[in-house]
Amino acid sequence: MDNIRKIIFHVDVNSAFLSWSAVKILKDDPTAIDLRTIPSAVGGDVESRHGIITAKSIPAKKYGVTTGEPVVKALQKCPNLVMVHSDFKTYRDYSQKFIRILKTYSQIIEQVSIDEAFIDMTEPVNDMYRSAGDIECTKEEALKEFALIMAGRIKDEIRNTLGFTVNVGVSSNKLLAKMASDFEKPDKIHTLFPEEVRSKMWPLPIGELYGCGKQTSARLSELGMRTIGDVANTDPKLLQDVLGIKQGGYIYQSCNGYGSSDVNPYEEDAKSYSNETTTRFDISFSNYESEMPQILKWLSESVSRRLQRDGVFASTVSVSVKTDAFQRRSKQVGIGDSTNDEEIILKTSKRLMDELVLGENGLFAKGYSIRLVGVGASDLDKGEYRQMSLFDLGAQNSNSKGSQNAVINDAQRAEKQRRLREMTKSIEDKYGEGIIHKGR
Repeated sequence: MDNIRKIIFHVDVNSAFLSWSAVKILKDDPTAIDLRTIPSAVGGDVESRHGIITAKSIPAKKYGVTTGEPVVKALQKCPNLVMVHSDFKTYRDYSQKFIRILKTYSQIIEQVSIDEAFIDMTEPVNDMYRSAGDIECTKEEALKEFALIMAGRIKDEIRNTLGFTVNVGVSSNKLLAKMASDFEKPDKIHTLFPEEVRSKMWPLPIGELYGCGKQTSARLSELGMRTIGDVANTDPKLLQDVLGIKQGGYIYQSCNGYGSSDVNPYEEDAKSYSNETTTRFDISFSNYESEMPQILKWLSESVSRRLQRDGVFASTVSVSVKTDAFQRRSKQVGIGDSTNDEEIILKTSKRLMDELVLGENGLFAKGYSIRLVGVGASDLDKGEYRQMSLFDLGAQNSNSKGSQNAVINDAQRAEKQRRLREMTKSIEDKYGEGIIHKGR
């Protein structure tokens, strides 16, 4: 490789949900057992022992516990498995702190999920090179060495400051950086530059290629292409014939180490608010009811909070998913009066998601599973285009005593919710976000 045009890091929190739960427990009680040192897991209903494993400790992994399997099955493998509740408030808090640290190293950051982000470190690493003076090696070798030094600083600062560990993948494009961060864990740094693809990536099973889902890897394995190297050395036209032009082209390019080096910092769309997350495991019909509601709740809460923060209202709610075949699907609906209320956004997003994935024509019936979920709100206003208040409607409906009373009661509830939101915002501004939360 003659020149590294870009230096890209992929920083990934190790066992994020379990690590963050462990750090929170230790913060509240320093004498508590560190969940990361014992067989433990997050997910499902702790009391009933139902649901799906969403995160596991390394000791639990040694018992064969896997992410995405039923809690009952995990407990059969490891009867002493310690289960803890999901805690999205804590996860969001640590995710924000994690990203704040990354931004002290570079402002060019693309957060791809709650616990991982790409960073364009080209300029910071080149700045280090320029200030180093005389160096007894090529610029190429020096840049790689300085990249490792910067990666070590990021990794160690997160561990020493926040109490959890990350893996850092270092390369010249996002695909290879992502693949590198998935190598040996935890608390590790790995490189995967283009000239290392043959030795480090090609021997891996094809199922470990980022973007290659279970169905795709199974189909390729059936054709005798079991490793990434097998696929990389296959005629690309054959792959396109088997997988389709778009997917076949992507798989061929990826197996040969080609990928984008463009890190796109997230910028708020002035015309809409949205949030999405990559699921820790594929969601299918079997785990939809146990896993999707809490994901939609977290996303709806995030969108609602940002709408309220900026004092805007949305009259359209949408949901979106990415399937295991990397297809984007979405659905939206107008809701009449614009809103920034979490409950309305959540209720609407649940209905839309059911319509999108369930039923005879839903994604599940077509054999797809889901690996990314999003909730959005658009068609914004500042309140000036909202319909007349329920009080006004009540006055107009004076010919119907019962209707008038019902409308006024609805208005009183809406006004009460508005005041509660204002009070909550005031307290959180003073004592910190999330200090108040709904009871179970």
